[in-house]
Amino acid sequence: MGEDVQEVRLTVNGVVHDLRVPARRLLSDSLRHDLGLTGTHVGCEHGVCGACTVLVDGRPVRSCLMFAVSAVDSEITTVEGLTERDGSPEGRLGPVQQGFADCHGLQCGFCTPGFLTTITAGLRDNPDPTEDEAREMIAGNLCRCTGYANIVASVLRAAQIASERA
Repeated sequence: MGEDVQEVRLTVNGVVHDLRVPARRLLSDSLRHDLGLTGTHVGCEHGVCGACTVLVDGRPVRSCLMFAVSAVDSEITTVEGLTERDGSPEGRLGPVQQGFADCHGLQCGFCTPGFLTTITAGLRDNPDPTEDEAREMIAGNLCRCTGYANIVASVLRAAQIASERA
């Protein structure tokens, strides 16, 4: 007996994709393997580390815990979708990406995509966080390299950049 295959339509970073996937294909695997969007990293595969975080209808979701079939009719944003379109072919870094660059918020970079998407959603909810609120915003994401000081600074810098661009 073969594996149950489903036809799904996923909207990822504003682009509609029609896929045939096994019914139990994780969203993280569909993004990485079916669509080639390898910015979404898979660390623990248990929803603990946050490296696989993407935005589903604007909310942070651990893509290693969600089936691709559950994301039908949702707008999915991966780290690749955070770049702002400014008329240039590449676009420009979004405020959170620029904040990380300005404040050296990454080291090895493995956890960075999950932080970027989580913080993007967090700043939509709280565009002017305090340092403590920035720490709370990132509390569900793990980093083994930085000690978080530069990540917190990156959140605060991203809020400043977003305010300046508004």
